Amino acid sequence: MTSGWVALTIAMAATAACGGGDEIGPPKVTPPQVGGDDPRFTVDGVAPWYLVGNAATPGATAIDVAVTVPADEPVEVVDAWVAGGPGQRLTRDPATGRFVGTLAIDHLAAGEHEVLFASDGKDVALARRVFKRTHPLYVILSTDWDFSDPGDAALLYHDRIRELHPTVRFTHFVGPYAFTDPDVTEARKAALTTWLTTRRDQYDDEIGLHIHPWCHFVTTAGLTCITDQSTVYASDPTGYTIKLEAYGQAGFEALLTRADELFVGRGLGKPVTFRAGGWTASIDTLKALAAKGYIADTSANNWARMEEWIDVESGELYRWNMTNWQSIGDTSQPYYPNVSDKLSGAAPHVAILEVPDNAIMVDYVTRAEMVEIFGKNWDGTALAEPRTFMMGFHPSSSMTSDEFYRVNGILDHSDRFLASDHAGPVVYAVLKEMPSVWPQP
Repeated sequence: MTSGWVALTIAMAATAACGGGDEIGPPKVTPPQVGGDDPRFTVDGVAPWYLVGNAATPGATAIDVAVTVPADEPVEVVDAWVAGGPGQRLTRDPATGRFVGTLAIDHLAAGEHEVLFASDGKDVALARRVFKRTHPLYVILSTDWDFSDPGDAALLYHDRIRELHPTVRFTHFVGPYAFTDPDVTEARKAALTTWLTTRRDQYDDEIGLHIHPWCHFVTTAGLTCITDQSTVYASDPTGYTIKLEAYGQAGFEALLTRADELFVGRGLGKPVTFRAGGWTASIDTLKALAAKGYIADTSANNWARMEEWIDVESGELYRWNMTNWQSIGDTSQPYYPNVSDKLSGAAPHVAILEVPDNAIMVDYVTRAEMVEIFGKNWDGTALAEPRTFMMGFHPSSSMTSDEFYRVNGILDHSDRFLASDHAGPVVYAVLKEMPSVWPQP
């Protein structure tokens, strides 16, 4: 009996001396103390940023980690603690000898969190890694087709932008007058249609709607063209600069019906998002959009950034926007407009999401201004809720290389913070996805 106990004691001592996993016990609930990183260990897999998902954008739910241990030191187990939670034991990979594991993070709120690692039940961590969970910053690149034919040079600018920024997506706000202008040939109309549908189908771009009430379009909707409520001139016989609010709800519904017919007839599909020409949407405009199946609008304008228009011609474009979008600025975010006040998000609501044009169009802002607005919407910390950064340009025969470089410049900036690279919160999106992020109350 005595010799048996001696043999057992010797065996247990030998196991302990070899660092046997059974003697270390299960992972500790309480995280170890933070110490300096042990340079003999290598920790891989913890990126700086992870996205909090939503109905439009999948988020990161876990981190795959791997710990390489010193070759000359016997290590039996490695445990990890996420954000102060209980320890989780990693598994030794027999092929590499590394300790690997998948650590869940989908339960964590937006903010900064840490992962601690310790070996063999030690009370001091061998390494500490910090990461951030953030909601998305949606960067939406839009184009306003003010004219019937944007011209080949402007179309090439689109493709050049995509070459330089492969993950970017466009929301093309296309004018229905491209298909009613008698000066545009049928062959050209077909070419424009093919250009749009190709980019929709290959790159997941969106084809939305933009309306300046050009008379050759308005009359095909069975309406009399209004020419005396211009944002620029005393009168405008072309209809181009006429405020959309001039058509009221019923008149604008007729324009939307005609636009839908033209788009569907050309194979572009029914548009569901919109921006008003000159941003001149009234509450009746928004009600008409909702009634005709549109789900998002981006006519709310950061008017203070278009100071270039204060004294242009009549100055009415600036005055109208200043008066009608007075509370919209650099940091304005999506909301559902009140049925009587398009600037209020109070109930009852019009059933359309208003996504403010907070970085407006490159015609009016420099690259530096857009970077400034970007910084106001994301200060480098984890976002506690999703946000949007809406910007755009006018594709036309008069589009300049300087405007192209402005677009390229702000995209160079936002590319540095792509969520797909775990570098920040930036997600390139299209407007029609935003109501999934901000569902109607």
